Amino acid sequence: MSQQPPVRRTPAPPPRPDASMSLLTNVMDHSLDDGYAEAAARRAEGGQGLPGKLRAKLGLAAALLLAAVVVTLGAAQARISAPTLAKEREQLIHRIEKETAAADALQKNVNGLRESVGDRQREVLEEHGGDKAELVSLLAGATPVHGPGVKVVVDDAKQAKSGGGGPRESSGFSDTGRVRDRDMQRVVNGLWQAGAEAVSINDQRLTSLSAIRAAGDAILVDNKPLAPPYTVLAIGDGRRMSTSFQDSVDGQYLHVLQQNYGVRADISVEDDIRLSPAPSLTVRTARPQGGGAAGRAADTGKGTS
Repeated sequence: MSQQPPVRRTPAPPPRPDASMSLLTNVMDHSLDDGYAEAAARRAEGGQGLPGKLRAKLGLAAALLLAAVVVTLGAAQARISAPTLAKEREQLIHRIEKETAAADALQKNVNGLRESVGDRQREVLEEHGGDKAELVSLLAGATPVHGPGVKVVVDDAKQAKSGGGGPRESSGFSDTGRVRDRDMQRVVNGLWQAGAEAVSINDQRLTSLSAIRAAGDAILVDNKPLAPPYTVLAIGDGRRMSTSFQDSVDGQYLHVLQQNYGVRADISVEDDIRLSPAPSLTVRTARPQGGGAAGRAADTGKGTS
């Protein structure tokens, strides 16, 4: 029986010393996960960048820094311009005070001239009026007067507002509780009709040439604005005049203003009322008869009726 030759085998390599630690070996060889490795590769291809949170923080910091710079510059600019503004304000105040003083001086001069003209008018009345000089002077409002009479105080309603619409709006009024020029016209006309011999509103003497008008919400008497409350003084037989006025159509009109619109009004009888003379009057049509001082007064357009 033949024998087969022996087969030569390559000896197996000796086992690795760390063969029993395959898990640790895998961790050492592949320390970075595949997903992280791909992300790192993409980042390397696109260049180095910052994480999103870090970029947001940097952007916020830049915005805050810009805002701080703007506020600082604004404060610095205000501090620099403050002396200039203060100087301009002082100059404006000084100019206003100067112009106000000049206006007061002119008004004082005007009042003095009016008194002088009034004195001359009264002299002319006394010289050429004869027995009727006192009556003419009274009717013209050229002299101060006093005597018994009636005091009527008219005021806006509480919490009155300007503007608005209502039953009185169509006639140039407003139902907001404010006293209007026509309200005062009716009160004054009612007092004249009740027997008043002399009338004034807020110390403004009324004459046959006086006008009560409106400028917005303000009431003007002879182009002078009046502020409420409006105090109307009328000289005459106080008790009879008060009763006659309240029973008249104009007195009832004032009562309606009180009841429907809240306008405040008070009527009282006074023992002694004093009225100042009216300022100098200018007439355009009437001329005194005769020559002399009266004729010369007529040439200037100044009259007393």
